[in-house]
Amino acid sequence: MRAISNDKQRSVYAFLSALTTGFLTSGMVLPAIFLWSGCANAQVTSDGTTNTIVNPSGNNFTIINGIDKGNNLFHSFSNFSVPTGGSATFDLTNTPNITTIFSRVTGGNVSNIDGLISTLNSNNAVSLFLMNPAGIVFGANARLNIGGSFIGTTANSIKFADGIEFSAINPQSAPLLSINVPLGLQMGSNPAPINVQGTGHALTLGLTNNLASITRTPSPTELRVQPGKTLALVGGNLNLNGATLTAEQGQIELGSVSGIGLVNLIPDARGYTLGYANGQSFNDVQLTGRSLLDVSGMNAGSVEIQGKEIQFTDSSLALAQNLGNLPGGNLHLQASAGIDLTGTTSGVRSETLGIGTGGNISVITPRFSLQQGAALTSITYGVSASGNIQIDASALEISGFSLTNSNASVINTGTFGSGSAGNIFVNGDSLLISDGGALFSASLGVGDSGEVIIHNIDTIIRGSSSRPTPTAISSNAFSRGNAKTITLDTARLQLLNGGTITTGSFFAGQGGDISVNATESIQIIGGTKFRNSAIDSSTMPINPTFQKLLRLPNILTADAGTIGITTPNLTLKDGGTVSVTSQGSGNGGSLKIAANTIRLEGKGSIQAKTESGNGGNIALEVGKLLVLRDNSAIAATANGNGNGGNININAPIIVGLENSDIIANAFNGNGGNIKITTQGIFGLKLGDRLTPESDITASSQFGVSGTVQVNTIGIDPNSGLVELPVNVTDASQQIATGCAGSEGSRFVATGRGGVPQNPTQQVANLRTWDDVRDLSAYRKTGDLNAQIPASPEILIEATTWYRNAKGKVELIATQPDAHVQQPLTCAAVPKS
Repeated sequence: MRAISNDKQRSVYAFLSALTTGFLTSGMVLPAIFLWSGCANAQVTSDGTTNTIVNPSGNNFTIINGIDKGNNLFHSFSNFSVPTGGSATFDLTNTPNITTIFSRVTGGNVSNIDGLISTLNSNNAVSLFLMNPAGIVFGANARLNIGGSFIGTTANSIKFADGIEFSAINPQSAPLLSINVPLGLQMGSNPAPINVQGTGHALTLGLTNNLASITRTPSPTELRVQPGKTLALVGGNLNLNGATLTAEQGQIELGSVSGIGLVNLIPDARGYTLGYANGQSFNDVQLTGRSLLDVSGMNAGSVEIQGKEIQFTDSSLALAQNLGNLPGGNLHLQASAGIDLTGTTSGVRSETLGIGTGGNISVITPRFSLQQGAALTSITYGVSASGNIQIDASALEISGFSLTNSNASVINTGTFGSGSAGNIFVNGDSLLISDGGALFSASLGVGDSGEVIIHNIDTIIRGSSSRPTPTAISSNAFSRGNAKTITLDTARLQLLNGGTITTGSFFAGQGGDISVNATESIQIIGGTKFRNSAIDSSTMPINPTFQKLLRLPNILTADAGTIGITTPNLTLKDGGTVSVTSQGSGNGGSLKIAANTIRLEGKGSIQAKTESGNGGNIALEVGKLLVLRDNSAIAATANGNGNGGNININAPIIVGLENSDIIANAFNGNGGNIKITTQGIFGLKLGDRLTPESDITASSQFGVSGTVQVNTIGIDPNSGLVELPVNVTDASQQIATGCAGSEGSRFVATGRGGVPQNPTQQVANLRTWDDVRDLSAYRKTGDLNAQIPASPEILIEATTWYRNAKGKVELIATQPDAHVQQPLTCAAVPKS
């Protein structure tokens, strides 16, 4: 079978794309297809309403006159299409002082532009509005040569601040026109699409993982405005296939709307920015076939895209290279439904090569995904900081890698110079990073990496068993710069199958800190042949190839950073790890965990390791239970001449089973100290070396062993006692003396039935005391005689107690001063 040429492939692709986007289903757009095939003649004709005169010469059309109002010039056409190789020139000889041309197309036919649109003989940089509610198609040969901004739109009308409306659907024979600046574009109920076609950009990258600067190569097909001006397309669906839109130092505005509403035109120094009313509905924006939005220049410009679904595929890119001394503009994507960036280098990129700071990148959408090597990147190569990245997405997914060059899908900031990398902010509900995807900031120069700050509900990082590249959230320093902090506030965190959260240093810069606050749980489970799932702050030798590329010596002096984790439930399973590590001469970092429950199973570990510096310290504050099972470990160790780190554990219950250990060991240096405070420790035994059992050791093979201190807190007997009142009551004043005829009285005592032999033991179920005798045998009948009983014994309150030799508790009271109470007497009782 004969191979299909590239041109034919593009034609087939464009045709299939048209089918999928509804391009062929629109009756208004269908004539464009026949026009491109030569079945119709392109033309520019006046509709006679604005004194517009069109002078044709073959495929070239000269447009003069129109109606001028102040600095505004109005033209009206029944058809406006420019054939391949042709031109439409607005000759301003008769109106040289105007600054803005407003042109409308009223005939109901699509405008097919495959030639040049230009202005001539003007005293000003003239901006041009081209409005056609039936639709606009820019072919691969479309060109712009105007001095000002260009706004192509399928709106119904242009509104002005004084209430005047220049309408393309209700043309009047003598329209009212305005001298004011335009207020906005009035969209219809179903705006027609705008399509831009081309051969695609020719940008190149030098290194993998999107870290090298892009080499800009002029595109053979592009729509370009003058530097510092605006290029805007506003309509229904916007389809860019191989298109290149260039507004160096200016701004590119893409707006896709689907319903009636006013799109505001906000004048600024670069032309116009677009504003959208609350409640406005949107259509889709698609960039395919290596499409490019380029606002690079001495002072980079801005890109703003607004739609329902925004898609970048096939290496399509929004690019802002800042070469000057002023801050770069912002790159902003906002979608009401979702944004998808797919394929190698597809995405958004901000670069700083001068002394001006890089432009910020922002994304607002309910759903945001990066797949198959797509990237959202902000990098500095000079003395200024790169821009920040701000993501507000309910669901964010970063997944996979490129099939052509193995680039991972990433959101990242970085520095190759002395400027710092920008910060990354992520807000939303869920974050999924999987199969080689990454969210990171990196320093490969003197400047520091940026901070990574994430606030969401669910965070899942799931590694790939087939790819050596890490699946991670990270902040790394590869040269002299420092790695900055990673902050994660979430409800649930899962690191699975080799997924990691890491900060690292590979030379002299300090390792970064990690702060994780998970209000419900953290699970760190499993691994691959390449790495275990982990939260890790480390310093380690750089890859030799990378070391040579960055011209770094084979020295590692950095200190590892710190890790702080707070969560109710922490699970480390099947190799899952939390660690601070120093493989150079620097010190290991510290590790602090506060949790109600910590479970380590199947070689799960919490560890602080160092090669030659001082070992890192581990502090665990556990509210309820700490469990180690199946070869798990809590370890602060040092190789070489380093000293072992210290371990401090505070947990009510500690359980160690199946050869699980708590160790603070060293090789030549001193062993670390272990301090454990608990109410009960089970399965672990203290020793001077590791055994097949579960051990607690603080040894050094050739140095001084550390100390192990275990404080077991028992139950305080005083905690179960009730404090007696200070002011006692004289019981003798509360009980009347019994009468003489009260023989046969009955006494019943109920309650606890005494106190337990051991106050710390549970009270037994004892029977109550009761007199069960038949009292009738003791009753006597006869005369009742009043008697005066002897003075009752005064009751003395107990003040303390002790356990005697038989193990019984006796109460002890201090004898009070002697006190004689006159007895109470009963009145005489008459005989019956």
